[in-house]
Amino acid sequence: MAKDLQVTIDKDSGFCFGVVYAIDMAEEILEEDGYLYCLGDIVHNDEEVARLKAKGLRIIGHGDLANLKNEKVLIRAHGEAPETYRTALENNITLIDASCPVVLKLQNRIKTSHDGREKILIFGKHGHAEVIGLQGQTNNEAIVFQDLEELDNVELPSSFTLYSQTTKSVDKFYAIKAELQNRGYEVKANDTICRQVSNRYEDLGGFARQYDKIIFVSGKKSSNGKVLYDVCKQANPQSYFISDLAELDETLFEPNDTVGICGATSTPMWLMKDVKQALERL
Repeated sequence: MAKDLQVTIDKDSGFCFGVVYAIDMAEEILEEDGYLYCLGDIVHNDEEVARLKAKGLRIIGHGDLANLKNEKVLIRAHGEAPETYRTALENNITLIDASCPVVLKLQNRIKTSHDGREKILIFGKHGHAEVIGLQGQTNNEAIVFQDLEELDNVELPSSFTLYSQTTKSVDKFYAIKAELQNRGYEVKANDTICRQVSNRYEDLGGFARQYDKIIFVSGKKSSNGKVLYDVCKQANPQSYFISDLAELDETLFEPNDTVGICGATSTPMWLMKDVKQALERL
């Protein structure tokens, strides 16, 4: 029996402009050259990476970069540390720089702070591509932390400048600033969080509350995917996280359910449309 689900895709979901820019750039070169190297996954979404690999995108790591000569290499939206640019120069590599402008602005601010001998703390995910690039601006001297508890056993300077990975929650950033000030530190806070992402945090709860069920589509590696899914789950406990069509569980749905589909800033619209079609066929 058909379930007749009423399915709507969140109009604000899909790639942020930084990812759109990187993928457009990659597709243009793939069309011309037939292949292109990309340093790390172009986007934290396996399905989109697979689509571009089929067009000739070759994902490499930093170790591979050192052994590459006279090639074009794409730098994705997350940005890179200065070391990458030095290696490219030595190996005659043409960098196609698709670093997100929001990330580049943050890198410049952090570098200026570091050059001005400020002590720097970065609220961000350990090992995340963007955070590695940010820490590189400080000669890897900045202290990176994901949660305040991590700082409990760290001897911090009495005054420092606080920065954040661009996809973190604005509320959490200011809560951390307030707590550090309460602990007696002199904190200069530089809010460089991407408003395109933070606006999604605010709008997504409203979207999630409108439907019986929510299907949140995101790659498992996506940082903002985890945060945005939590926003959905809080607003609507009947929210479910999937990375591809195979994970859709049709037993979740009752006849005539209204279903909202949304995703991370790294979730391609084509994938959300595929999920919508699959739900409408139930």
